Amino acid sequence: MPRPERSSPVPPTPHDLSARRRKARRQSRQQALRAGTEPRRSAPAGDVVLAYLRIQAGVLTSLEPQVRAGEHDSVHQMRVATRRLRATLRSFGAVIPRSRGEKLAAELKWLGGLLGVARDGEVIPDHLLATLRPTPPELLIGPVQARVQGHFAPRRASAREELIEALDGPRYRELLAALDQLCHELPSGPRAGDPARDVLPAAVAKAYRQADKRMRRARHTPGGPAQDAALHQARKSARHARYAAEVTRPAAGRPAKTFARQMKKVQSVLGDHQDSVIARQAARDLGIGAHLVGENAFTYGLLHEREANRAAQLQAEARHVWRHAARRRYRRWLH
Repeated sequence: MPRPERSSPVPPTPHDLSARRRKARRQSRQQALRAGTEPRRSAPAGDVVLAYLRIQAGVLTSLEPQVRAGEHDSVHQMRVATRRLRATLRSFGAVIPRSRGEKLAAELKWLGGLLGVARDGEVIPDHLLATLRPTPPELLIGPVQARVQGHFAPRRASAREELIEALDGPRYRELLAALDQLCHELPSGPRAGDPARDVLPAAVAKAYRQADKRMRRARHTPGGPAQDAALHQARKSARHARYAAEVTRPAAGRPAKTFARQMKKVQSVLGDHQDSVIARQAARDLGIGAHLVGENAFTYGLLHEREANRAAQLQAEARHVWRHAARRRYRRWLH
């Protein structure tokens, strides 16, 4: 008897992907919580910062098997853990001296860079294909979807190979050893023993001021690559302020949580803007490649224009979101 034909796998819907992300985050956090408990509200600053470091270190190590297995969103979540750890080491010098965490922060930046390249290889082609999806057939001139996939497939494979090689290497093992050692040492900064509520909000305020300064600078920067770069820097500062507030939440409570949520909104819009910048450059490169082999590059120009329009919309949205996030009522707890 002939074998029945296998049905083609149904691609996951956005709802399915969102549910998977939530499940992955929940599992990672449950695993990480075993690495440390949440400190009391009256705890010293050193205890609060150390507890956060332990949780994020647990998240990072718990995600390694998922990254190796190529599970959806695991690369992004591991990258977030490296960023949270770096932000903590950079933000609270009065608790953990920068001289103590400087080398580890540099190694986390190295790992985050590898994860970032792998993440872009996953996200940008999906972004471009989603932008193409509503395009009328008469405007899809040439093998556009195939060229997008063919352009990114070797880059994605190369980035993944480099990442797995790094996870197998001595540099990553030394990073984990240094992180483990830090998570088992009492912070030795000059204010590590002071109440967290008296120490940590000042670091959040400093991160916020930097974000505010960079948002102002981006607003006054002429449009084009310079403004794109300025907005990218503003996004980094908003993310830094968000993570610093997350560290402070056990001591500051709901105000810190609300502030972090507002910074996350700013970070998300500016992150979408940065993805649009990268996608616009990819559309240009794809168009040049198509032209050089004699294909019509019209559709890539269309892609580029759509991404440029999307970037302009996101810039306007970012200004609106920042004005709301920067309201005084979200910052009264800072000092």
